[in-house]
Amino acid sequence: MTKEDCFFLGHVAKLQGYKGEVSIFLDVDDPLKYKNLESVFVEINNLLTPFFITKIELRQKNFAHVKFEEVDTDEKARKLLGKELFLPANLLKESEKDEFYIHELTDYLVIDKVYGVVGKIIQIIDMELNPLMEISNEKGDILIPLQKEMITKIDKHKMELHVETPEGLIEINFK
Repeated sequence: MTKEDCFFLGHVAKLQGYKGEVSIFLDVDDPLKYKNLESVFVEINNLLTPFFITKIELRQKNFAHVKFEEVDTDEKARKLLGKELFLPANLLKESEKDEFYIHELTDYLVIDKVYGVVGKIIQIIDMELNPLMEISNEKGDILIPLQKEMITKIDKHKMELHVETPEGLIEINFK
């Protein structure tokens, strides 16, 4: 399993108790969808390693208290701190016509109502409150907030994201 076959779920945030339990942060819109997780992939040394879950309890603010199989000491759990968590992309249900998952937008062409073709999305920088699209443009790479209010249309077939950005937002990236 490679990262390209997966989607980012979150990370191991802190130790929880003394018997190898951890608190994970679920970087998702609806943590309830993951209340019955049986396993996750943990990125260790640039490799995705499967970890089986024996217990998961959802907490407030996208956190969950988790016990991984065979992680039964503080020392073993400490090695997981800060590690990123992934799930296979095929577990995601197909997004609706006008909906999208953030990871789907890579390589989409961004077209602004006024500016025209802005460029191709290189990556989405997933800032908690304000995700940013990093867009490759012939003048250089630019950053534009990924705000649902600015999206006017998404064409999955053509891989185009149509936006209406505030006046001057794109041009300011080239000064």
